[in-house]
Amino acid sequence: SISSEIGLLHLLHTLRLSTNHLNGTIPSEIALIPGLSTLHLSTNFLSGTIPTELGSLTNLDATLNLSSNKLTGTIPMELGMM
Repeated sequence: SISSEIGLLHLLHTLRLSTNHLNGTIPSEIALIPGLSTLHLSTNFLSGTIPTELGSLTNLDATLNLSSNKLTGTIPMELGMM
C-alpha cells in the first residue's frame, strides 16, 4: 500500500510506482506534494475511488496514469480542470 506519509515528500517531482503489486487506496495526501508533475500508479491492485484532491495538483502537467487497477466510481470533475 501507499502510506499517507507520502504527502510529506514536498520536493518530489516524479512518482512512478507502476507494476509494484500495490493494494489499498490512493492516499489523498499525494495532493500535498506541490511540485508533483508526473504520477504513475498503473498496473497495481489499487482500489476505491480516485481522490478529488488530486485535482489540486496544478503542476501535474506531464502524466497522470492510474490505469489497470481496481478503482471504482467516476473520474472526479476536479481532474478535468487540471
